[in-house]
Amino acid sequence: MALKIGIVGLPNVGKSTLFNALTRTRGAEAANYPFCTIDPNVGIVEVPDERLRKLADIVHPEKVIPATVEFVDIAGLVRGAHKGEGLGNQFLSHIREVHAICHVVRFFDHPDVTHTEGTLDAKRDRETIETELALADLATLQNKLQKLEGAARTGDKEKQKELEVANKIVTMINADTDLTSTVETLYHSVPSEQETPSYGVSTTKGTLDADEWNIARPWNLLSLKPILYTANCSEKQLTELSEHQTRANLGVPEGTPIIPFCAKLEEELNDLPESEARQLLQELHLTSSGLDRLITAAYTLLGYITFFTAGPKEVRAWTVEAGTTAPQAAGVIHTDFEKGFIRAETISFDDYIAFGGEQGAKEKGRLRTEGKDYIVQDGDIMHFRFNN
Repeated sequence: MALKIGIVGLPNVGKSTLFNALTRTRGAEAANYPFCTIDPNVGIVEVPDERLRKLADIVHPEKVIPATVEFVDIAGLVRGAHKGEGLGNQFLSHIREVHAICHVVRFFDHPDVTHTEGTLDAKRDRETIETELALADLATLQNKLQKLEGAARTGDKEKQKELEVANKIVTMINADTDLTSTVETLYHSVPSEQETPSYGVSTTKGTLDADEWNIARPWNLLSLKPILYTANCSEKQLTELSEHQTRANLGVPEGTPIIPFCAKLEEELNDLPESEARQLLQELHLTSSGLDRLITAAYTLLGYITFFTAGPKEVRAWTVEAGTTAPQAAGVIHTDFEKGFIRAETISFDDYIAFGGEQGAKEKGRLRTEGKDYIVQDGDIMHFRFNN
């Protein structure tokens, strides 16, 4: 399952440097001028998961296969992108293809790296990008309204409901003259794609309930994609800026995922032997790489969980949506497994480790037989029985 995270931001904020660090390559050009990235660079990144190593220590498989996330380095957006400024229409179309957004905001100051706005202002820069996304959605919805109005006049109940939802979102976007509070509400109050909202998307002008949210989801609106922020800092800022200060500088509410990150440092860490990289992190009083934290946060943001299969040939992490049933999980491995599903022999990760693997867990009565209604839990080790 290809989980796509789009890296967006103004030009010269460090997107390509971040991409190179994430993918441990020099594949994305990083230069001191706008639009050095025209076609998006794509890289597959392993999701760090210590559980895989612990499983492998017990099973001793021939290979270990982690879960992955696909990062897409999208060129810098500028004011007027929704009208095509700076090739904006092309770049916005790339964002529509991803599942979630990683918004890189520049915190570092460097005299040799030009800022497109002339000065550093994290909140202004964040709002510039998000306003462009909202305005692009407004244009999309205006086109959709023209089509829906005609279909709704024929008495089509579904189209009438879609028209109602589209009008409501347009009202929400237009509710504020500067779009700021509406954009923040759309971004930070909605659930990820895989969650069913227990609340609506709200502004002072309107609310989307769960049914309306499900209607709007296929429209692939930019403003409704889950988002996390990467605050690209200097090494000094990385150790001095508190989470509260970072959040205040960005002007985002509590609970919004924010990863302080020094893209240049991470790129340098990739060039060091593992032992030296760990030592450098310790000297900076960092417990983990910014890369690991970002990848994990992106994976979590999408609302996915991991189950495992473990045997002598391979230990493997599989990605599924939270709430996935056992037959659906089997189908991720092979469609025939889902069609012929009989049962799932399941052991929790903690039990698998505590009792030394499948045999030990089975002897302690911790191997469970689960049926078609079982909801897969994060960390389950599963073996599927099916009819051919």
